[in-house]
Amino acid sequence: MQIRKGQQSDLTALVQFNQAMANETEGLSLDQQTLTLGVQTLLENPARGFYLVAEEGGEILGSLMVTFEWSDWRAKDYYWIQSVYIRPQNRRQGIYGKLYEAVKQIAEDNGGAASFRLYVEQENHKAQKTYEALGMKQSYYLMYEEK
Repeated sequence: MQIRKGQQSDLTALVQFNQAMANETEGLSLDQQTLTLGVQTLLENPARGFYLVAEEGGEILGSLMVTFEWSDWRAKDYYWIQSVYIRPQNRRQGIYGKLYEAVKQIAEDNGGAASFRLYVEQENHKAQKTYEALGMKQSYYLMYEEK
């Protein structure tokens, strides 16, 4: 298995993975045009973040997206892990762990990160156990939002 940064040729798979994740986790069907634009924009703007994909035999098994949030307190970026998706038939095989290790290595190669953060649904206990097993802990902060 190879872990690599996402590239233009991965656009279709990344869009499909995001659509599948939205449907699976929130019962949402995302607008295909908007989603494609969103994925495309990140692929074309590495200052905003990047995708990582796990690939084997020419097939993408899973992916995640990282975006950056500047911390003036720490003079480093927080690495926000988002859009995590592993194909159902490839889950529980350590793929997310390999993707996460690659994120940490990329951060180290670029001067370090303030921390690694992600959102997880309160009911997604399997994912929470995975994140905890990899050394992540529940944050002190609550999140507020206005749409």
